[in-house]
Amino acid sequence: MAEKLKAQNSNVLMSLLDISKSYIKGNSRIDILRNMNFSLGSAETVAILGASGIGKSTLLHILGTLDRPDSGAMFFKGENVFLFNDQQLARFRNESVGFVFQFHHLLAEFTALENVMMPALIRGIDKTRAAGEAKELLIRVGLGKRLTHRSVELSGGEQQRVALARALALKPDILLADEPTGNLDKKNSEQIHHLLLELNVEMGMTLIVVTHNMDLARHMSRCVTIADGRIKES
Repeated sequence: MAEKLKAQNSNVLMSLLDISKSYIKGNSRIDILRNMNFSLGSAETVAILGASGIGKSTLLHILGTLDRPDSGAMFFKGENVFLFNDQQLARFRNESVGFVFQFHHLLAEFTALENVMMPALIRGIDKTRAAGEAKELLIRVGLGKRLTHRSVELSGGEQQRVALARALALKPDILLADEPTGNLDKKNSEQIHHLLLELNVEMGMTLIVVTHNMDLARHMSRCVTIADGRIKES
């Protein structure tokens, strides 16, 4: 397959072509994704639905290049990213993809500001600039008065806001969220939902959310379901 793909639709940011992924359990092979084809547009909002264990998180991990497929190709801005070596993939993730998970995965010994600075420091951005941009993001997500609090001193909703700010620190093209409000109460869930959608518009990023929360899914521009290892439009 060619390394470059000229998308017919200029709005297409990412395309999956014939992606398959399976796992071995004991003496059996479990097929999770089967020749899946899926395209994402720039600044699009997509909810991925489906029963537990159907492959939603597997798909998200492939979209974020945390895992490689068994076969198939994934084109980002016309380039097949799974032809990259591990170092190139790590750079792609750092520059182009933000991640928010159900559990915030913050560094407990660091402050909110330091946690949000981390992606920029990994990129090699100087500390003063990284701190300034991290502060702006924390103010934007409503945590301007909590900059110096360590994660253990923050509530669950505040911790997830820090995780969201960290995911956006390098202004990614794509934000991948895996059950981002699954561990929050209704009030905090609704606040995170609103933030995700507002930041999608403000930053022009593509937002893909794996969720069981139908209130959130209804606010997305597109809903898809995984069934029999393939994407079906809802």
